[in-house]
Amino acid sequence: MGEDMRDYRFETRAIHAGQPADAATGAVMTPIYASSTYKQDGVGGLRGGYEYSRTGNPTRRALEDCLAALERGERAIAFASGMAAEDALLRVICRPGDHVVIPDDAYGGTYRLFKQVLEPWGLAHTPAPVGDTDAIAAAIEKGRTKAVWVETPSNPLLGIADLAAIAAAAHDNGALLVVDNTFATPYLQQPLALGADVVVHSTTKYVGGHSDVVGGAVVTADPDLGAAVATLQNSTGATAGPFDAYLTLRGVKTLPVRMDRHCGNAEQVAQFLAEHAAVSTVYYPGLSSHPGHDLASRQMRGYGGMVSFQVAAGHEAARKACDRARIFTLAESLGGVESLIELPATMTHASVAGSPLAVPDDLIRLSVGLESVDDLIEDLDQALSG
Repeated sequence: MGEDMRDYRFETRAIHAGQPADAATGAVMTPIYASSTYKQDGVGGLRGGYEYSRTGNPTRRALEDCLAALERGERAIAFASGMAAEDALLRVICRPGDHVVIPDDAYGGTYRLFKQVLEPWGLAHTPAPVGDTDAIAAAIEKGRTKAVWVETPSNPLLGIADLAAIAAAAHDNGALLVVDNTFATPYLQQPLALGADVVVHSTTKYVGGHSDVVGGAVVTADPDLGAAVATLQNSTGATAGPFDAYLTLRGVKTLPVRMDRHCGNAEQVAQFLAEHAAVSTVYYPGLSSHPGHDLASRQMRGYGGMVSFQVAAGHEAARKACDRARIFTLAESLGGVESLIELPATMTHASVAGSPLAVPDDLIRLSVGLESVDDLIEDLDQALSG
């Protein structure tokens, strides 16, 4: 199936886009092309356009073509990590003296990139509430703001951004809208179709889905912007290796069925937590009490597999609940088949302590996996009640 897959439905694209049977052998699975260089048919005579694997690799290209098809973008570039993808994109679209609007609820590593790496380089940033389009629009500095950066759902408070409205506000002021679609995945949400210019992913998470590979991606609506990001990547070298690309492609094939189960389990876990005496607040866009519920219902196919909540008795009780969990593994990251539990304030979001992005110290974040939901609920009950 080497034809254009864009007219096929998501589940079909996930399995086939960019992944025709191998022309030489008929192999159904994309081979791992573990070659650093490629024989040329005469000087400059490249077979399939490949010369050196930093510049291009067939396994990586298959992943990139698949991700572009899933996000309905023009170009995808696969990176060694999500942070490498973010850094490359920002260095392409911004210059010292420019400005970016960022979420006031964002992944700690993203904030660290803006604060500790790009701010000394000369890139200014302003946090704004992810669910407040007017506040985001007010934070844009016309002529200086080059991008509005949002996560939706956000990490770790699961805020929902109105992508179409924010895209309009950004474009009215000459800025791009960049959406971190890691939590939603292209299966649940299509930011480019809602007006975003660029999507970024930590493919380590749901796209890979098995906690066995680190990677990232940039997907652009504009092929020229995609080419510029690819040029910077080739110049700086933060490429996804062929084995990493292979593992990520393997994960992509089951993304739809995994996300359906993640969403189903998370909804039941969130409902349980909302009724638990030890819990003060639950953050999950699938709950009707969530301020972004109606928007998420319109903008997303499902509400995702991430649930956060605050423990009524405070930080120490939250820490002990994390320690008591048995099926939920105490670990950073998310999006794998196994359920994870963590305390963001001292783990994934330690870098935002004391900043406008600081998270409550009694907040627990769950990555709800594919186990029996009854076992997961029983585990949380004993962890919170112990």
